[in-house]
Amino acid sequence: MIWFLRDLIVACLLPPFSLIVLGIMGVYFFKKSPVLGKSLIIATLVLFYILSIPIVAENALKILQVPVKSISEISKAQAIVILGGGTNIRAPEYKGYTVSHYGLERIRYGAYLQRRIGKPILVSGGDVYGIGSSEAEQMKLILENDFHVPVKWSEGNSRDTRENAYNSFSILRKDKITNIALVTHAWHMPRAIREFEQAGFSVIPASTIYVAQRNRSLFSFIPSAASFLKNRIFLNEIIGALWYQLVPAPDKS
Repeated sequence: MIWFLRDLIVACLLPPFSLIVLGIMGVYFFKKSPVLGKSLIIATLVLFYILSIPIVAENALKILQVPVKSISEISKAQAIVILGGGTNIRAPEYKGYTVSHYGLERIRYGAYLQRRIGKPILVSGGDVYGIGSSEAEQMKLILENDFHVPVKWSEGNSRDTRENAYNSFSILRKDKITNIALVTHAWHMPRAIREFEQAGFSVIPASTIYVAQRNRSLFSFIPSAASFLKNRIFLNEIIGALWYQLVPAPDKS
């Protein structure tokens, strides 16, 4: 129930839904209170523009990124933990579902690290959509069949980053593994590190897909759907971090 409530709140707070609500409020108040109505409509348009331009999106995600670690630093880990990045449930060419492009980006870097440092892999991600296949199962299949990299552990019950952390810890502590290289997107790493450290791990960040800022030009201020998505990702990470501050973590025992 808490998990559903969190997702509902986040969906309402994130754009474009929040901007649509703001715009509707502006239209509603336009006749009753023209000043308030106009202000809300203008605010909607301004926020929509700000959230749609590359210069804002790129700088926002750069704030979240953890500095890249060298292979020698990552090799100190006892194991590699790869976090799921979602499922593409409309993939008939793969019998109906497969990992999302976010998951594939994480898998690729995890496979690269395993070949370089030779440490065992744990994949983590549950069946969020109730399709009968967890993200962990899909990740394991791709890593072993497509990348020819072995997966030692599979954690397929988690629904979010916090559950990724605590469920992974319950598996790895049985093999006395507490020092891990954590693979996820650079913009997701701060929240992931916090949760995995609270669960009991010593974390070496193994971030992938860093966002680079382009040279400033006219195109830096022209709205794009890609930039809007990046800003939505940024806001989702901020809201997610605040939510975890409000909701107490589970008992590690």
